Amino acid sequence: MIHSFFILNSSGDVFMEKHWKSVIHRSICDYFFEAQKKHRNLEEIPPVIHTPHHYLISVHRSNLFFIGVVTKECPPLYVIEILHRIVDIFEDYFGDSKETTIKEHFVVVYQLLDEILDNGYPLATESNILKELIRPPTFLRNLQNTVTGSSNVASTLPTGQLSNVPWRRLGVKYTNNEAYFDVIEEVDAIIDKSGGVVSAEIQGYIDSVMKLSGVPDLQLSFMNARIFDDVSFHPCVRFKRWESDRLLSFIPPDGHFRLMSYHIGTSSLVPIPIFIRHNIHFKQGTSGKVDITVGQKQTMGRPVEDVKIDIPLPKSCINCSLTPNQGKFSYDSVTRIGVWDVGRIDPQKLPNIRGTVQFSSTSNSPEANPVLGVHFKVEQVAMSGLRVNRLDVIGEKYKPFKGVKYQTKAGLFQVRT
Repeated sequence: MIHSFFILNSSGDVFMEKHWKSVIHRSICDYFFEAQKKHRNLEEIPPVIHTPHHYLISVHRSNLFFIGVVTKECPPLYVIEILHRIVDIFEDYFGDSKETTIKEHFVVVYQLLDEILDNGYPLATESNILKELIRPPTFLRNLQNTVTGSSNVASTLPTGQLSNVPWRRLGVKYTNNEAYFDVIEEVDAIIDKSGGVVSAEIQGYIDSVMKLSGVPDLQLSFMNARIFDDVSFHPCVRFKRWESDRLLSFIPPDGHFRLMSYHIGTSSLVPIPIFIRHNIHFKQGTSGKVDITVGQKQTMGRPVEDVKIDIPLPKSCINCSLTPNQGKFSYDSVTRIGVWDVGRIDPQKLPNIRGTVQFSSTSNSPEANPVLGVHFKVEQVAMSGLRVNRLDVIGEKYKPFKGVKYQTKAGLFQVRT
């Protein structure tokens, strides 16, 4: 499957490599660099690059490129899923997957790669199982290892690998049995000048934290399960039961895991909780004017937080002077993008930013209709209207579960001026 594994930073340096079979020189990444030069946007780089003797399959996360090199033709989506799972494990262990974090935990990263892949094929991809074998690094554990000369690797195999349920360890016991579900939804929409929805879609996730004794068999049902356009499940979910009854039947892993992810592409089901009023005028060789006001719609009933607006400016811009009445504004002269960090919207006093933009006199006419990128977050609201009906336990007796928490992290929508 995966012959070699490389991690590249944004400047084009290979700062980590791992080989499971013969060593492939890092010069193989030159094919990736050539493809990178052809695209200004990093997200546009092809995920699969064909070379005379290899295939380079990559994913871009945390401003890093994770590249898997394969020597034979194989399903590319399978390799992409493995690479995403590797990065998810890194984030679960270290909190993030940034370059400095990976360099700080080089030893643990190599230990994880040895256990995740066996001769290039996936072996153990569950964080709960890996944590039994390779303990997550902590300050006290690192200090103890330095003094005693021990390592984070356990001396015994994880108990889950010896059972019929490889994602759950044996002998789990809790004084209080609890089950938590977080519904996280990311909205991606395009809004026209008048506020109408041009297109919209929702990418949702259901993250779970299970603290249940024994080997529980759970059933989770939704009140409106038919709204899903596409779904992806954790391996513990019985897919045939979902196809027949739209019911999630599963034996959960112990601790935190992602139960399912889903996609909803119906525009009419996506309410946009904020509105943008803007007045932007650009003129060649003179100064342009920018006046933007953001407000919250009253239909949501929840405050809109962590609002951030990206204001792309033309290449001919030489100076940007915008003053907000709330939050902070920063301008990157290299990318020509201004970022207005609004924060939480106060309905009593709408956030506003205004000012002038200077352009070069020798440049062409600047773009008259820039696209504003708006990021926001709404807590305890499911944008899609998804509702959990009930959670049942089969064959076990537990005390009533603690509540179900809904959380929506609206990702991004664009406003066309």
